[in-house]
Amino acid sequence: MLQYDFDESVGCWICLTNQSLRRAVASRLADEAITIRQWEVLACIALKGGELSQVELADMLGIEAPTLVGVLARMERDGWLARVSCSEDRRKKLIRPTEKAEAVWERMVTCCHEVRERATQGFTREELQLLKQFTERIRENLNVPCDVALARV
Repeated sequence: MLQYDFDESVGCWICLTNQSLRRAVASRLADEAITIRQWEVLACIALKGGELSQVELADMLGIEAPTLVGVLARMERDGWLARVSCSEDRRKKLIRPTEKAEAVWERMVTCCHEVRERATQGFTREELQLLKQFTERIRENLNVPCDVALARV
């Protein structure tokens, strides 16, 4: 039988919590006909201020750039994204949200706020601040850039 001290595993606690949050967000976004990957793409773009290259976006999402191609193609087809040439390197395409994405974004943010409210029921402001500090310290200990971690749900 495989054995591990799961009850003492910080990674297990965080992983299970992350999975629960992702499932709740995915379920809520599905009510709006939005996928969690679409949310993540737009969240990364919002976090970085409006545009990213496909490579930068894939890196933030923790996936290979070719894996992202299908998601971006569907979002572009649906009018949520535009790909534009980079002024410094014409071979590089930048991903930008469209006005249509702005309208959808508001619905996504509302969904995520609802999930956040459910997830943090019963926590005091001080407890939430401590949780934030603890998770920041773990990322710092592991040398994970904060902007990458913030892109995830």
